[in-house]
Amino acid sequence: MLKVGITGGIGSGKTTICKIFETLGVSVFYADTIAKEIMVNDAILIQGVKDTFGKESYLPGDILNNKHIAGIVFNDAGELAKLNALVHPAVFRAFDNWVNQLPEKVPYILKEAALLFESGSYRMCDKNILVTAPLELKLDRVMKRDRVTADQVKARMDKQFTDEKKIQMADYLINNNETDSLINQVMGLHQLFLNTKP
Repeated sequence: MLKVGITGGIGSGKTTICKIFETLGVSVFYADTIAKEIMVNDAILIQGVKDTFGKESYLPGDILNNKHIAGIVFNDAGELAKLNALVHPAVFRAFDNWVNQLPEKVPYILKEAALLFESGSYRMCDKNILVTAPLELKLDRVMKRDRVTADQVKARMDKQFTDEKKIQMADYLINNNETDSLINQVMGLHQLFLNTKP
């Protein structure tokens, strides 16, 4: 089966695009959702987090102590890199397990990840899609969705690669600018992937 990565900066609308693919019967692996799940059910990861950030990283019952972890990694790039070095391989393992459980006849699947390029997980995919949108539109979407300021959104954006950098790494682009038809763009790629051998 063809493995297709899909990503986009905050506010680009990549989740909306994934939902369109899902209506076409395409299975989507949501890496960020899975990352949250494995933080509390992957024994190797849990032990790694405790060893790196202290036993207080988890509350009784292996409940993640978000406040403790955030306090360490929020403004420290070095500590955040340590956390990512633990989480990303665990997500890669979860992705491999997920793929292995799918029927062999599935023509292609999507792996949705906010940090697809930043984490290096795009290398696990045969092709990669980047969802783009104009900056003002992205800011507006996130400010409304999360009730935050433009500066707060920009601070989050600064933690991701720029669209310019990601465009150079992507095989395909979907422009979510509220002008070009998303359906037509998705259908074009869907047909292409159905006819592409991995």
